[in-house]
Amino acid sequence: MARSIFDRYGGFAQISRVVMSFYDRILSSPVTSPYFEHTDMRRLIDHQTRFISSVMGGPASFTNDQLERVHARIGVTEPAFEEMVTLLRETLEDFDFSDEDIQTIMDDITSRKRYIVTR
Repeated sequence: MARSIFDRYGGFAQISRVVMSFYDRILSSPVTSPYFEHTDMRRLIDHQTRFISSVMGGPASFTNDQLERVHARIGVTEPAFEEMVTLLRETLEDFDFSDEDIQTIMDDITSRKRYIVTR
């Protein structure tokens, strides 16, 4: 049986480092940083580590209904979503994820766009 992306890249400890680096980029971006002005970043990074881990085949799981509920009150725009995708891709590249694994993760994230972006 093939190991999951989550296992190949070091499990929660390493994915947490990836997510922290990702949020450094998010908070430096004028497009995405306003979404996090009043956010408990430690709590968000923990939550996002579990979400990204689930996308990578880790033990956590999140439903699209949960994603939609959480993001409904935030008002994420199309440009902010696209910026987030770009920053996540750059972060994964910096952590030496393979192109194939990056594409798998990006495909999963972009397939959930309708649950994240405000309609």
